[in-house]
Amino acid sequence: MNQEKKMMLLKIALMLIGLFFIFGIFPAMYFLPESWAWSPHQPEYEQMIIGVYATLGVFLLLAARNPMENRSLIWFTVWSSIVHGGIMLVQAVADVNERANLHGDIPALLLVGLILGLLMPRKQVS
Repeated sequence: MNQEKKMMLLKIALMLIGLFFIFGIFPAMYFLPESWAWSPHQPEYEQMIIGVYATLGVFLLLAARNPMENRSLIWFTVWSSIVHGGIMLVQAVADVNERANLHGDIPALLLVGLILGLLMPRKQVS
């Protein structure tokens, strides 16, 4: 895949992920709590996570304008998503009460890291 096509796909991915972080996390936690929320229910923690991800979503939308000027933010999103998803994966394997997350936020987080990591250029694109 050439660099121009890859950059276009990165911009689209940043916009879609940003929009999901802003508008999709809350509905996912509300309508699919077994695979997107915590057990037992912890509304204060969930509100904090929704706020953090909505804020990140706004910045991902802004980064989509010029991804190369926002490399640090994008790489932070890649690695924090992989780490967050990886920790939750270990927790889901170790704790039967967390297994439903294997069908919700865990694959979503790992997918975000994978998609952005594969699309993000390793060097400055001229």
